[in-house]
Amino acid sequence: MHAASKNARRFRTAAGLAFLAAVLVFTGIMLLNVLPYLRFERAFSFLGTKPDAVLDKPHFMAGFYVHITSSMVVLALGMLQFVPVINRRWPVIHRWAGKIYIGVILALAAPSGLVLALYANGGLPARVGFTLQCIVWWIITLFAWQEAREKRWLPHVQMMVRSFAVTLAAMSLRTESYVLFYWFGTKPMETYLTVTWLSWVGNLLLAELLLKTGFAARLLHTAMNRSPL
Repeated sequence: MHAASKNARRFRTAAGLAFLAAVLVFTGIMLLNVLPYLRFERAFSFLGTKPDAVLDKPHFMAGFYVHITSSMVVLALGMLQFVPVINRRWPVIHRWAGKIYIGVILALAAPSGLVLALYANGGLPARVGFTLQCIVWWIITLFAWQEAREKRWLPHVQMMVRSFAVTLAAMSLRTESYVLFYWFGTKPMETYLTVTWLSWVGNLLLAELLLKTGFAARLLHTAMNRSPL
């Protein structure tokens, strides 16, 4: 039994490191994709799919640039929340990274995402999907902040897992698009509308399965071994 438990811990550690490495690589790729937009060319890449009537709207353009930059911040800081060595040895970094993560989502990333959702390609199904994603993201992150303020650490960690699951919808959307289009041969619009919903709803379902395994309690225990959160 002891050997089996030790092997299970090793597997969880290896899986966790692999996951963090994947998120780190994706963050780097996203950064490389975002930087060209900062030349502020009107019809570059994604912006080129929008009609002039949309590009002429200042609130859309502002929402776009706020969203792509703030999302990079929350992706990087959210990842730090789940690195045990940081939580254990440098709780101050954990606290400040968490505060910035929550603040940026509530004030910038989710609201700007709502602006973009109003003009999403794919019609009403895509607009509703992206709108609900931003609303759920905002509410879950707000709950995570409230639980931390009340020092209810286990519910706080659980809400942060759910929040980061929605944050990772950007990663899931691109991965699932590739799989559906190249492996299953779905049509472009079918692919797009499917991943609009699957990317965040699927991530939340996976988060719930992870929480059922006691992930939040283990993460909290690891952090509390050295210092309270």
